[in-house]
Amino acid sequence: MPLIQVTLIEGRPMEAKAELIRTLTEAAVASLNAPREAVRVIVQEVPAAHWGVGGVPKG
Repeated sequence: MPLIQVTLIEGRPMEAKAELIRTLTEAAVASLNAPREAVRVIVQEVPAAHWGVGGVPKG
């Protein structure tokens, strides 16, 4: 069972996250020949204040 984990800065619309989940599932099915019902996608959202780039918080 493929498990795909994605970490994003919070704030994207639910529609965008749903499309990401769909697209990642399709990629796993196509590239791994995995049954669609076996693919799991976990999207974790992190507050911008907890996300640092170059030593500086994004939020």
